Amino acid sequence: MTTIPKTSRRSVVLGLGALGAAPALIRSASAQTWAPSRPVKLVVAYPAGGPTDGIARIVAQDLSASLGQQVVVENVGGASGAIGTRQVARADADGHTITFGNNQTHGNNMFLMKEPGYDAVKDFAPLAGAGAFEHIFVVKNDLPVKTIPELIALAKSKPGELNYGSTGVGSGSHLSTELFMVRTGIKMTHVPYRGAAPLVQDIVGNRIDVANSTMASVFTQIQAGTLRGIAIGSPKRNPQLPNVATLREQGVTNADAESWTGFFAPVATPQPALDRLSREILASLAKPPVVEAITKLGFTITVRDPAAFRPYHAQEMQTWAEIIRAANIQPSG
Repeated sequence: MTTIPKTSRRSVVLGLGALGAAPALIRSASAQTWAPSRPVKLVVAYPAGGPTDGIARIVAQDLSASLGQQVVVENVGGASGAIGTRQVARADADGHTITFGNNQTHGNNMFLMKEPGYDAVKDFAPLAGAGAFEHIFVVKNDLPVKTIPELIALAKSKPGELNYGSTGVGSGSHLSTELFMVRTGIKMTHVPYRGAAPLVQDIVGNRIDVANSTMASVFTQIQAGTLRGIAIGSPKRNPQLPNVATLREQGVTNADAESWTGFFAPVATPQPALDRLSREILASLAKPPVVEAITKLGFTITVRDPAAFRPYHAQEMQTWAEIIRAANIQPSG
């Protein structure tokens, strides 16, 4: 069973306990105004070219107009997203540095890394919840499987010989596949990558066998026929890929997973700056051109303001911690 680090347990309790004071702080600062005095840096803790990066760039372009300053995406990959996220936690808290995080950077790293170098709750103020990526099992084209039962049968016939890729230790693609193996009794070998782009490149190039990737990272390749989608990890089929059955339809239950995302700022950022950044991000995520561009990436937009995102964030941290325990993944590093 996974032992949750003391710092993580403490941060969740302290972070949730402080929520009661948030409305008063927001009200007291509501009359103040803030505007960036220089370009705003939006850190993505993954390499360029992946789905998280794509969404961040769409929103950044729109925010540049509404904030009156350029919003520059900076990719700082490595250590399962911890390096870039740590950089934001330690940045000047003046509203000019924010990050687009997810269930790995602002959740799972707290349970899977002995010392991530930041606290997902104590060190960050949520600006907006954006939504979630659906997951889909994909295989390289020359792997002789077209369904989940066929994948299970092949994996059982060759324990540990098939390899699966993920976007890093602690990512949704890693943990959901570990959970899938627990539910099905199979064993595959984990190959972690620094992000979605290199992962997809290697599965298309037949260097890895399987991945439980976000829909956004592999949708184009599935349509182009350069890899094969065999199962959706959600309760319902995706209308963009209606012929791909769900895990549940193929006999695998309790293995669904989605990877959520959200925008964060350093926790000490002045409330007027938090309010303005949050307001502009929420507005951006509601604009039809932005929604259309993001949806085409295979992302499901579910907008949450900070008040709604805080309890959602806490619940998701608990959910993924339970997945980590079920998969018996031990913290490292």
